[in-house]
Amino acid sequence: MSTASRYAVRCTLTFGDIYVQVLAWMAVIFVSLAAGLGLMGSSRPLFALVGVGLILVLSLPFLLFAFVTTLLNHIQLQAAQDS
Repeated sequence: MSTASRYAVRCTLTFGDIYVQVLAWMAVIFVSLAAGLGLMGSSRPLFALVGVGLILVLSLPFLLFAFVTTLLNHIQLQAAQDS
């Protein structure tokens, strides 16, 4: 019978791997806020709040998907050194 091998879980994710995603999310936030401020001067400011909320709510799943897939791509299983 063979003995079971031991493995170590290692995450190689660095900030540089998600830097572009963070910048894209910040751009979405700033664009939606700018659009909201632009619509605030209109006769119906409720549209501005609904528009900003809709943009943020619809973009959040894409951001989470990008973060999770990037994280999963940087998880490694390495054989542990037996001592």
